[in-house]
Amino acid sequence: MSPAVVPPVGARIRQARLERGTSLRALAREVGVSASLVSQIETGKSQPSVSTLYAITTALGVSVESLFDARASSPVVGASAHGSLPHALAAFAADPGRRIGPLAVAGERETLELDSGVVWERLGRVPGADVDFLLVTYRPGGSSAGSGGLMRHGGTEYGYLTSGELILTLGFDEYTVRPGDAVCFESTTPHRYRNDGEVPAVGVWFVSGDVQ
Repeated sequence: MSPAVVPPVGARIRQARLERGTSLRALAREVGVSASLVSQIETGKSQPSVSTLYAITTALGVSVESLFDARASSPVVGASAHGSLPHALAAFAADPGRRIGPLAVAGERETLELDSGVVWERLGRVPGADVDFLLVTYRPGGSSAGSGGLMRHGGTEYGYLTSGELILTLGFDEYTVRPGDAVCFESTTPHRYRNDGEVPAVGVWFVSGDVQ
């Protein structure tokens, strides 16, 4: 079975940027990337890395979880499901139709393909709950930060690796995460995941708390 169709991430980012009244160049400066890269992401010519995605959503005041949502919040073509307006977010959070579960069937879940060999698959959604609940795959050579730098974002991160192997850089320390190992840390701590192995690394991840 094919994964559920998810509208392009770039279209949602563009819609959130327009609703915030931020120019493309201003967003690029705030995130610390080139305006050309932001433009390519918005037009679907390039996919953001995990670190760039978190930086963009933080700058725009939207949640990473909202990037999966298929409903448009305005008539703009390719609109994002969530804008940056608080009342719009509150309305969506209160909508029971946005719940995913109690059973999210394998093969039918929504997925996001990111740059640097990373795939996110949404495992559930409870309206009003401030958490990302994801099945994360790092393909061989995959990394959460395409440039090799470290990332940081709001929230507390919990992860459990089911297969493969990941290298976690956390601050000045480095850890090898193997199947059955779990991680837990404040996501504001600079960090990066990478897969130096020859097989995909797969695990279940939660990011809870202030993830916007």
